Amino acid sequence: MTGRAASALRAAVYVAGGGLGGVSAAGALAERGWSVIMTEPTDWIGGQLTSQLVPLDEHRHIERTGANASYRRLRDGIRDYYRRHFPLTEAARHDPYLNPGHAWVSPVSADPRVGVAVLEAMLAPHLASGRITLLRRHEPVAVHVAGDRVAGVQVRDRESGDLREIEAAFVLDATELGDLLPLAGVEHVSGREARAQTGEPSAPETADPTDMQAVTWCFAVEHLEGEDHTIDRPATYDFYRTWEPEPWHGGRILDFGGPAEHRGPRRRYTLTINPKDAEIDLDHRNMGPTPELWTYRRIAAREMFRDGAFRSDITVVNWPMNDYVGGPLFGVPDAQSRWEGARQLSLSLLYWLQTEAPRPDGGVGWPGLRLRADVAGTSDGLAKMPYVRESRRIAARRTIVEQDVDRAFRDGRGAERYPDSVGVGHYFWIDRHASTGGRTGSGGLPEPFEIPLAALVPVRVRNLLPAAKNIGTTQITNGCYRLHPVEWSIGEAAGTLAAYCLGTDTEPHQVSETPSHIAALQRDLVSAGAQLHWAGETW
Repeated sequence: MTGRAASALRAAVYVAGGGLGGVSAAGALAERGWSVIMTEPTDWIGGQLTSQLVPLDEHRHIERTGANASYRRLRDGIRDYYRRHFPLTEAARHDPYLNPGHAWVSPVSADPRVGVAVLEAMLAPHLASGRITLLRRHEPVAVHVAGDRVAGVQVRDRESGDLREIEAAFVLDATELGDLLPLAGVEHVSGREARAQTGEPSAPETADPTDMQAVTWCFAVEHLEGEDHTIDRPATYDFYRTWEPEPWHGGRILDFGGPAEHRGPRRRYTLTINPKDAEIDLDHRNMGPTPELWTYRRIAAREMFRDGAFRSDITVVNWPMNDYVGGPLFGVPDAQSRWEGARQLSLSLLYWLQTEAPRPDGGVGWPGLRLRADVAGTSDGLAKMPYVRESRRIAARRTIVEQDVDRAFRDGRGAERYPDSVGVGHYFWIDRHASTGGRTGSGGLPEPFEIPLAALVPVRVRNLLPAAKNIGTTQITNGCYRLHPVEWSIGEAAGTLAAYCLGTDTEPHQVSETPSHIAALQRDLVSAGAQLHWAGETW
């Protein structure tokens, strides 16, 4: 390992990862007076919302219920930022449900740079006071363990290679892939579990830790009619142009037909560039057999802004055609090549769209499609990081299984009610995309669900907590526990739990086992605006 070691940094809590879970965890700790060191491998905090270019994936109840107050400050802050700084039309400016991208994937589909600005503003008082120390472009590379406790973490500056030691009473893993779990020897799982392991009716007969949901290397584009912004032909274009991944059942990935998903028919997607007065239906259940891709994850709709403000809409390309199923990003010897494979697939998709994709008018290609590298914050125009749907997951004191949340197994009772609930969540589906093991996308219909405290407590390690997509779910239930507002609630719960343990000289296992501690923790969460239960909403 290269780089020179520097003096140790110390704080009450170390948060690895500056995604939504990490930000909410750090904020919860700082609000309660505890010092935090947070590392982030890129120069942007926000994870899937920002460095991965994925607008907020939310449920249909979100405008009135089903999220913590702190998460509502994030989404309200995004809308307010546009009202203060962007040339909106009067109708858009006064719309209480402003959706800058007028997208149907999300009621708040916005430029990732706005997400970064709002998240940084939320943390600004704590960064200014020094209560939170944020180390950008840093990643954990080693963990020092003493018995069942993490004694310290070594982090590396991704630019200089310098090493720093971080010492903290508690460590929170909010990384996108659960990176601390193998480094610390924390019991965990990845990929698919067998039915015998989880008892889930939809689980397969065999387990495979390398069978993971597709990752997507997103990018943002606009379309400038009459101009040619065709990129250089990617080196691997010939391969991806004819690639027929197993989940496509003989179809090519670079095509407007995708794999069947959610127990429904195979869809045929449409692409209508810069449509005027496009109708948007935010209820994903109504997407039908021919969903429109341009408005799917659009982050700037010209109609929302004054004439001339934008030459074109801007949309994020996170489509079935760049869902990479060539192999997992971790857990195999050639994992690094899979990162590059995902990048090459996205570049090949863009080149195909520019040169060969069939147009509705009978022609081929849209050479006017232009990468918006400035939106992504990168030199090559692709997102800083791939969109990761599946992480390593801790072996927890309680694992959330399909029978807890899937409507098909609940007999009208709603999702499982947990006496130790520390948050809530929901999504339209248990959203499982095509996988590296050849599985097509599938998933049931989740009832509005709760997040049990016991799913955040490892079976053995005493002072490390998951704070993102790495809690005690299965591959199946991860499909609805991985979305933006749920990750935020998980992070806030993990940060609040660490703060509670610091203030009461307890450990997470003690809290999880003791009703009086659970009740006190829940009161703390509720007083800060966390929602722990639903009022009876169903699918």
